[in-house]
Amino acid sequence: MAYANWHTLSKLAGSGNDTVNATAAANNTGRNARSTNVTFSAAHCADVVRTVMQKGKPETTALQPTAAVQQAGGTVTLTGTSNSKALTFALGNGDLQLSLPAAYTANGAQTANGADISGDPGATAEYNYAIQFSVPANADTSAKSRQVIVTDDAGNQHTCTVTIAAGDAFLNVTPASIELEWDGSDSEYFTVESNTNWTVS
Repeated sequence: MAYANWHTLSKLAGSGNDTVNATAAANNTGRNARSTNVTFSAAHCADVVRTVMQKGKPETTALQPTAAVQQAGGTVTLTGTSNSKALTFALGNGDLQLSLPAAYTANGAQTANGADISGDPGATAEYNYAIQFSVPANADTSAKSRQVIVTDDAGNQHTCTVTIAAGDAFLNVTPASIELEWDGSDSEYFTVESNTNWTVS
């Protein structure tokens, strides 16, 4: 049986005393170590089987650092990579109103927030994940933001700041005119609708 192709050998044949070097040809992005057998054969000799092992990558998670949304709002998808068996998402500081989804996509499969990922794909390789938020429109004249924090099973945390652009300023006053009695016995009012500071002069 041939050895795995994630490593290479410096030579596949020789004579007499020699050395054969094994070198990793690919990164092991999974948490778990992996191994393969190498079989040395010679005429009139029993095969000699030796093992080549490669350590697993320490548990790691990455998340995009920022995401921007237009003032009209909409859907924003945050993406990252991990080799953890479970990811937990939480909302951090900020004034942008977001609702935390109950599930996200890990390695192409829907996964409940904080639950173990089906099949534990991170044991053997890093996988992609994505979580989607609905962002309401911003009617204020200042931008708003909110932190989204992902924590992997080893306790590593990464934060993405979601920012929505400032809304357009508006000023509406009704009615177009008011009329007061000649003797000052009444009062009428204007109704002001605005999302910014205003003055009357």
